[in-house]
Amino acid sequence: MTLMDPLADALTNIRNNELQVNNKCSISPASRLIGHVLSTMQKENYIGEFEFVDDGRAGKFIVELEGNINQCGVIKPRHSVKKDEFEKFEQRYLPAKNFGILIVTTPEGIMTHLEAKEKEIGGRLLAYMY
Repeated sequence: MTLMDPLADALTNIRNNELQVNNKCSISPASRLIGHVLSTMQKENYIGEFEFVDDGRAGKFIVELEGNINQCGVIKPRHSVKKDEFEKFEQRYLPAKNFGILIVTTPEGIMTHLEAKEKEIGGRLLAYMY
C-alpha cells in the first residue's frame, strides 16, 4: 500500500475513530509535519495527549481522543494565503464565524489561522477542523 498523503490519512484516521467513539487511535507512519499538526490540535483542545512510539520502522503516534471533532480534513491543493486573505478560506472551509480552525504552515512554523492573523503573516493552508 502506498501512502499518497500521510497527513490526510492521519486526519481521516482520527475522524473515523472519533465517529466510532474510540478513546485512542494510532497514526502511522509518523512524521514531523503530523507531529506539529497534532500539537496544534492539542493546543486548541481538539485532542488530548499524544505520544510518539518508535516501532523500528517509520514510527507511530498514539493519540488520545476527546470527542471534540465534528469534521476535519486536509486542504488540497495547498492554497497560498496572504495575511489579509484568511476570511475567504474561513468562509469556504469552516461552517460559521469563529467556529473551527484552519491549520497553516508559515515561515514561523505550523499554527492556526488565528495565530497567523495575529502575527500578520501568510502561509499555506494544510488542514481544517471544527
